[in-house]
Amino acid sequence: MARPKKNRYVCAFPKSLEFKPFGDYADTVNLSFDEYEAFRLIDFLNFSQDECAKQMNVARSTVAAICQSARAKIADAIVNGKALVIYGGDVQLCPNHSTCCGRCGQRDCNTCGHCAKANSVK
Repeated sequence: MARPKKNRYVCAFPKSLEFKPFGDYADTVNLSFDEYEAFRLIDFLNFSQDECAKQMNVARSTVAAICQSARAKIADAIVNGKALVIYGGDVQLCPNHSTCCGRCGQRDCNTCGHCAKANSVK
């Protein structure tokens, strides 16, 4: 019997849940919330796989598989002109989502240094 899936932490749900190509499209690609979060952390925020795994509360090998799946789905949607819909997956909001900058998973974000770096970049 397979082991039950462990819930993965996400910092927030995406602002947009659907991306559609201009004009006609026939197919849809479904991206789960955990795939979105791994893609966001690794490819947008430049996390390492280890940092991403810690943030999402899963093993590094799990993050590698999730991110590979997300990249393949996003590429399929862009290259083949398919709609991309984000929903589902075994996820829960990070317990510190309301007080965290979304980079470290810590409750007091002023101690991680990410907030100061993010504010200086803006």
